[in-house]
Amino acid sequence: MGGVSDDEKRPNMPAAAANMKYVSLAFLIFQNATLILSMKYARNKEGDQFFATVAVVTAELLKLTTSLTIMLVEKKGNVKDWLSYLHQNIILQPLDTMKVFIPAIIYMIQNNLLYIAVSNLPAATFQVTYQLKILTTAMFSVFMLGRSLSKLQWGSMLLLFIGVATVQVEVQSSSANPTSPTQQNAFLGLAAVIVSCLSSGFAGVYFEKILKGSKCSVWMRNVQLSLFGVVTGIIGVLTKDGTQVVEKGFFFGFSPLVVFIVSNQAFGGLLVALVIKYADNILKGFATSVSIIISTIFSALFLGFHISTMFIIGATLVITAVYLYSLPKPEPSLPRTT
Repeated sequence: MGGVSDDEKRPNMPAAAANMKYVSLAFLIFQNATLILSMKYARNKEGDQFFATVAVVTAELLKLTTSLTIMLVEKKGNVKDWLSYLHQNIILQPLDTMKVFIPAIIYMIQNNLLYIAVSNLPAATFQVTYQLKILTTAMFSVFMLGRSLSKLQWGSMLLLFIGVATVQVEVQSSSANPTSPTQQNAFLGLAAVIVSCLSSGFAGVYFEKILKGSKCSVWMRNVQLSLFGVVTGIIGVLTKDGTQVVEKGFFFGFSPLVVFIVSNQAFGGLLVALVIKYADNILKGFATSVSIIISTIFSALFLGFHISTMFIIGATLVITAVYLYSLPKPEPSLPRTT
């Protein structure tokens, strides 16, 4: 092939990677902030309400379609090779495929819990509290993957817990927001966030362990996850909203805003993969911190959220903890020679 040599390409690679790093970071900030704000607005506005279970299934279908399309592109559009690859890795290896069944169920439950949490907590409070997933992920990483945490990371997790507790004391002691057209249950919202963080931490670490223990590609694992996610999600729709879905229709209450939420949720995981590839944990932590600030500002301006002193203290502790946790672990010092 008479293309450009590797040596000629190499000088442009750092600049391209740097550009992708900040582009992916900007998109991650946008995704983190807009997803929660749009979910909060959609679930608390007056009028016809869409079924959260249907939104979760639709997001899984979109992720499945996207992953299949990317794999087809990797096969250079050769449908025969694409179908053969799917058949070989899904149908002919049922035990390997079943490995993702557990995280698929957990992710489905987690995504449904997010709607419960957002419906019962202010968007900014949810953003702060949801950072507990850092703590749960770290703990599961220690027990399931044998990872070690630095003293700074242990300290940051303690700081994170104190910050979230401070915010929740404020939420539990305050009355329901009078400007909200729907009644909120702060305790139910907190319970949903905690269970969601636990499930997120376990499923994420379990999925990472599966990826590292097999030769299966990330996109194939995403296809397997989405397949199980669609099946279990449909069961969830039939169990929770089956009668109403039959009466009102599968996409009842769907609007351009709901379509945006579903798309945002579906592509969020792919976006995180992009950030991990081109950025690092520090920038990812920075994106989380900026998202909390943006959510707080927009919640105060447009969703009637009151920014109290306790919230500011708690949010500051959480943002600091996220930053400290994302710092690289110090390398062990070499023994001094005389």
